[in-house]
Amino acid sequence: MLKVAFVALIACTAAAQAEECPRKDALGTARVLVVDPATYPRVGVQSFPQSLPLQDHEIVLTFDDGPNPPTTTKVLAALAHECVKATFFLIGQSAAAHPDLVKRIAAEGHSIGHHSWAHPDLKKIDHAQALAQIDRGIAADEMALYGRASTVPTTPFFRFPYFSSTPALLDVLQSRGIAVFGADFWASDWNKMTPDQELKLISDRVKAAGKGIILFHDTKAQTAAMMPDFLRFLRENNYRIVHVVAPAPGKTVQRMP
Repeated sequence: MLKVAFVALIACTAAAQAEECPRKDALGTARVLVVDPATYPRVGVQSFPQSLPLQDHEIVLTFDDGPNPPTTTKVLAALAHECVKATFFLIGQSAAAHPDLVKRIAAEGHSIGHHSWAHPDLKKIDHAQALAQIDRGIAADEMALYGRASTVPTTPFFRFPYFSSTPALLDVLQSRGIAVFGADFWASDWNKMTPDQELKLISDRVKAAGKGIILFHDTKAQTAAMMPDFLRFLRENNYRIVHVVAPAPGKTVQRMP
């Protein structure tokens, strides 16, 4: 009897070609990984049993809580200098306040995920209120990007504030085809520290983990300040950046006999 196997979209099992970087000595984006929520509904081993199918020395950069002009623009500049693509999980009220910056993030080739309207702990509020926070945040991000509010996200990626979810909320998002991102490790940049201290902390964690989804906050001045040095550390130590994107509209994981 033939086994039914899941065959992910082309970049889930083999890399799509990343854009070529004009700076030959830059870190660059090594490959693009299409993340289909049907195959990877929940990722990040700090919260869930599985992560993304990353190889050794492959890193996914993610940033939460933006946009925040004084710091997000510095992060974008550091990423651009190294030709690196990342994923930004935006807070809806910040996106509504800074739509031009949201458009810039997208125009520079980064993925835009969602992080609720106002960053409450969704586990600590009523289920209906939590859903309203999710939907209002998505709608604000979509409005900032495209000038139209929609609770159907163009990029169906969501991260819970504080990684604080409930089984019911996870089920709702899965039923709507929205992948939930946790992280494999993080920079702990919500704690007060200098850029040098943060650089050592996250560099040590990268060495220990070897690969994974990293969580930063582009709202933190220390993170924005140390990002050029961190990207240089990745380049000098032969780490490779993977850019996660959503499937093209209408594309899903194919089942093959």
